[in-house]
Amino acid sequence: MKTKAVRIYGKSDLRLEEFELPQIKDDEILARIISDSVCMSSHKAAIQGPDHKRVPDDCAENPTIIGHEFCGDIIEVGEKWQHKFKPGQRYTVQPAMNYKDSLDAPGYSFKYIGGNATYVVIPNIVMECNCLLPYDGDAYFMCSLGEPMSCIVGGYHANYHTKNGVYNHEMGIVKGGSCAILAGAGPMGMGCIDYALHGNIQPSLLVVTDIDDARLARAAEIHTIEEAKRCGVELHYINTANFADADAELMRISGGTGYNDVFVYAPVRPVVEMGDRILARDGCLNFFAGPSKADFKAELNFYNVHYSSTHIVGTSGGNTDDLIESIEMMSDGRLNPAAMITHIGGIDSVIDTVLSLPTIPGGKKLIYNHIDLPLTAIDNFEEAGRTNPLFTELHGICSAHNGLWCKAAEDKLLDHFGVSH
Repeated sequence: MKTKAVRIYGKSDLRLEEFELPQIKDDEILARIISDSVCMSSHKAAIQGPDHKRVPDDCAENPTIIGHEFCGDIIEVGEKWQHKFKPGQRYTVQPAMNYKDSLDAPGYSFKYIGGNATYVVIPNIVMECNCLLPYDGDAYFMCSLGEPMSCIVGGYHANYHTKNGVYNHEMGIVKGGSCAILAGAGPMGMGCIDYALHGNIQPSLLVVTDIDDARLARAAEIHTIEEAKRCGVELHYINTANFADADAELMRISGGTGYNDVFVYAPVRPVVEMGDRILARDGCLNFFAGPSKADFKAELNFYNVHYSSTHIVGTSGGNTDDLIESIEMMSDGRLNPAAMITHIGGIDSVIDTVLSLPTIPGGKKLIYNHIDLPLTAIDNFEEAGRTNPLFTELHGICSAHNGLWCKAAEDKLLDHFGVSH
C-alpha cells in the first residue's frame, strides 16, 4: 500500500513524499491516520535533525516519519495481535514507549510510523510495550489531543506531599487544597484547568494567572466560574500585570496561607520565582513548561525548602496510564480539550507549520492527513470563507460551539474531501 508522509532527512530538511509501505509481518499492524496534532517537540526534532536524541543518526539515508499525536483506524492486523486488535478499531499510540534504555519513539525514530502520514505500519514493539491504545470516542481530533492531555494528567499525578515526621510521598495534588496555574490561559493551560475541574481530585481553590486580558477572558468563557462552582471549586482568573504587588494579591486570595500546588506553564524566570514565593507549607511547584535553553535557571528559596518543606517537580510527558486515563475521560465526555486547537490544515501544510511553529500564534495546530488545505486559524474562518465556501460552513459550525473545533466541524471537513469516517 502507498502512503503519503512527511519525513525528516536532516536539520530543517522535511519532505512530503509518497512511497510504498512494506507488507506487514505477522507481528505488525497496518493502520490509517486521520488526524495529528503538531507538537513543539516535532519542531525541535526537525530543527535538530540527527542531533536530536530520538532521531536516528542515519536519517539522511533512512528518513523517519514525524508526528506523534495521532489518531486513526486499524486496517489489517497480523496474526500475533488478532486476539487483541481488530480492523475498524480507532486507536492512538503512546510515543514514549520507555523500552529498556531506548529512546526510540513513533514520530521520531521509525521509517514506517509517524503521525504525519496517511497510512503506517505499526511495529511489534509498540504493541509489546502496550502503547497501541484503542479509542472509543467519536471524534478523531479528540484522540489526537490525548497525548498532550496525558502530559497534563501526568503533571497532576507527579505532584506529591508529605506529613510532618513521615517520609512517605502522597502522590497527586492536595484534595480540597489550593492550586495555582501560572501563565495558565494558553492552550495547555486550558487543559490544566479542565483537569483541575473534572479530574478525580479537585482543589477547593483554583487561581489561573496570565498577563493577557483577552486570553483570560477566553479561558473564562470556556471554563466558567459557574461550572467550577458546580464542581466544588472556587475559580479566579487574575491578570498579574494589573497589580503593583501580584504576590500579595495571590496570597490574599489564598487566605494568606499560600498554595499547596503551583503549576508553572511558561519557562520564564519571574513566573517560576513567583510560583516559589506563593507556595504554602509543603507546597509543590510543578515546572511544566519545557525551556528551549539548556542553561535555564531561576532562584529558589532554600530557607522555605528547609523550614517549610517546599519542593519542586518536573515532568516532560505522560506515561501510558496517563494516556489511557485521558482518552477514557474524553470518550466519556468528562474532558473536552478542544480549546487547545486554534488552527487546522492538511498534510500539505505540515512542513511549513512544523518548521515555523514557534512563530505561529495561537495554540495547537491540527492536521488532517488525507486532505490538502492551508493552515488556517479558526478565528479566520469567516474571512477565509470569502474565497472558500467550506470555511463559511466551518465558521458557522464552530460559532455554534463557542468558537471551538468540534466533531460536527470535523465531520463536515472530512465529508467535503470524501474521507471516510
